[in-house]
Amino acid sequence: MYKMIVCDLDETLMNDDGTLSDKNAAAIQAATAKGVYFVPNSGRSYTSFQNDLEKMHLRDQAGQYSISYNGGLILENAGNRPIAVNAMPYAMAKAVFETGAANKQAATHVYTQDVLYIYNPTPEDSAYLTNRGVSFEVLKTPDFEQFKDMNIMKVIMALPTMSARKAMRAAVEKQVDPTELAVTYSSDRYVEFNRAGVDKGSASVQLGKLLGIKPDEIIAAGDNSNDLPMLKAVGLPVSVANGLDVVKSVAKYVTTADNNQDAIAEIINKFIL
Repeated sequence: MYKMIVCDLDETLMNDDGTLSDKNAAAIQAATAKGVYFVPNSGRSYTSFQNDLEKMHLRDQAGQYSISYNGGLILENAGNRPIAVNAMPYAMAKAVFETGAANKQAATHVYTQDVLYIYNPTPEDSAYLTNRGVSFEVLKTPDFEQFKDMNIMKVIMALPTMSARKAMRAAVEKQVDPTELAVTYSSDRYVEFNRAGVDKGSASVQLGKLLGIKPDEIIAAGDNSNDLPMLKAVGLPVSVANGLDVVKSVAKYVTTADNNQDAIAEIINKFIL
């Protein structure tokens, strides 16, 4: 019996326009009514999906949880109470950021525990974020000292091509020992840097352990490469129909529906209800 579902948001649970469908929301409510945890597991900040939690009837609920920043932060939804903070060391985050900031093509994001800051925002990236309810503050200068006393969850860069993202990864790994980094790609636009050992999968297992849930009792749903650690860590890895081929290759089930066709409702109806 599955006791927890960990689920990516963008391009998995959410429609392409950034909205949560009524059918997916109803299925999530039915699953939680049966005592199954539904845990958003996103690269985004928890602040950006509070309205979606409201529609799921999970907002500000005690004993319900969310994972943000690719595993950087685990929260109880009631009061958005942190229960695990897996932040980057300051020196590491600074080196990653400065590498991104030196590239004029990149929009470089710094995710602190509660606020997203962007240096050199681009119109396309800003529109993508705004469409998903993600608020941010613009960094006027690449001065990283302002973050010295903050928890830095992850640093990412938006770049227009995969070759540019891979080149950014290579540039960062010249400045930071690659063994100290967890690097993923997402949404066909980002290269993302967390500290090693921090990813959607490690956070899923970490939360499961806190709740007395074994990895074999967890379903994970995703579509992109930053979801792979999550899918590989659980008992039932699921790819939505629009998932990358590499995601489908590790999934035990691939939905018939894509993210615009209530794929999460399909998963819940098949394996939970």
